[in-house]
Amino acid sequence: MKKNILYFTRTMDIGGTEKIIMQLCSNFKDKFNKIIVCSAGGVHVRELKDLGIKHYEINDIQNKKIKNIFNTFRQILKIIKNEEINIIHTHHRMAAFYVSIIKKNKKILHIHTAHNTFTDKKKLTQIALRNANIIAVGENVKKNLEDNYKLKNDKITVIYNGIKNTRNFKPIEILSELKDKGYFLVGNIGRLSEQKGIKYFIEAAKLISEQNEKIKFIIVGNGELELELKRMVSDFNLNEKIIFLGYRNDIPNVIEQLDLVVLSSLWEGLPLVPIEAFMKSKTIVATNVDGTPEIVENYINGILINAANSVEIKNAILKIYEDEDLKKLLEDNAYKTYKEKFNIDSFIDNHDRYYKKIVNY
Repeated sequence: MKKNILYFTRTMDIGGTEKIIMQLCSNFKDKFNKIIVCSAGGVHVRELKDLGIKHYEINDIQNKKIKNIFNTFRQILKIIKNEEINIIHTHHRMAAFYVSIIKKNKKILHIHTAHNTFTDKKKLTQIALRNANIIAVGENVKKNLEDNYKLKNDKITVIYNGIKNTRNFKPIEILSELKDKGYFLVGNIGRLSEQKGIKYFIEAAKLISEQNEKIKFIIVGNGELELELKRMVSDFNLNEKIIFLGYRNDIPNVIEQLDLVVLSSLWEGLPLVPIEAFMKSKTIVATNVDGTPEIVENYINGILINAANSVEIKNAILKIYEDEDLKKLLEDNAYKTYKEKFNIDSFIDNHDRYYKKIVNY
C-alpha cells in the first residue's frame, strides 16, 4: 500500500516547530510516496513549493468558532480524500484534536509530535492524543504528557531535535559595522511573544548599558509584542543600544556574527535556539525552564539562570563578557554537545527508525 503522509500544523510561519517540519519534508520526500502539508500558511510555503511539496492553506485551527471548526473539518476531509492520505503527522494540539475525530470514520494512522510543555486544556489534549503515536522532543516534554495529561508511557517516544549545520556566511551590514567598532554583540532570537520573555532581556540591557558601553543587543524576530517591546526600548532610551533585526530566514548566519546568545523564555519544550547557537560554536545564557536543561548544562556549555529575572541575565552576560577563558571553554563544549547529541544525522536516523516501526514504509 502506498504511503501518503500529511503534515498538519497551525502555520508554516516562524518558529522551531515549522523548522522541524521543513527538515522532515526535505529529508523524507523520497521515502514516502507523497508528502502533503496543510496549515494556515506562512513564510515557509514558498520553500515547500521549491521542494516540490504541495501545501494546502486551511483556516486557522486555533479559531474555536463553530463555523470555523465545521469548515476546517470539511477542508481536512477533502484533502484526505483527494490526496489519498493514510498517515497524518500532527504538530499542534488542535490539529491532533481534528484528527482524533476524523479517525472515528477513517482508517488513518496518527502520529503526533509534542513540541512544548503545557498544563492547560487537559480534556482536549487527552481526547486529541489518547490514540496517537506520540513523539516528544525531550524527556521533560514526555514527563509533562505523562504527569499532566495521564498519557501512556509506552505510546511516547523521545526524539531530540537536530539541526543541519549550514555554512553560508553572508555579512549583515549593521552587525559588521558594530563588530568593526569593537562592540560585543549579544542576541536574543525568537518570536516576540510573552513566552520568550524578551522584556527581561531589554531590562537587562538597560542595566548593562548603565555600566558598559561596549555591548550592543540584537533582537531577531517579529510577533504580537513587537510594538510594545519597541516602545519599551524607546522609553528606556536604548534605541542606540538595542537593534531590532526583524524576521530573518538565515538564523544560523545571524548567530555566526554574534558573540553570545540569550534565551530568556518563560517556558519551552526543547528549544532550537541553543542547538543553533551550539552548532555555530557559540555559547548561551538560558533560562532554566522545562526542556532547556536537556541541552544547556550550567557552566559546562552555557549558563542557566532563573526565568523572569533581568538581574540574572545581566550578571551572566557580564560574566561571559569579562572572562574570555570561560567563554572559550563554554563555546568548545557547546559545539561538542551539538555534534554528539543534536546533529541532523541523528535527528533523521531516529525519525527514520520510528517511521519504519510505526508506518512500515
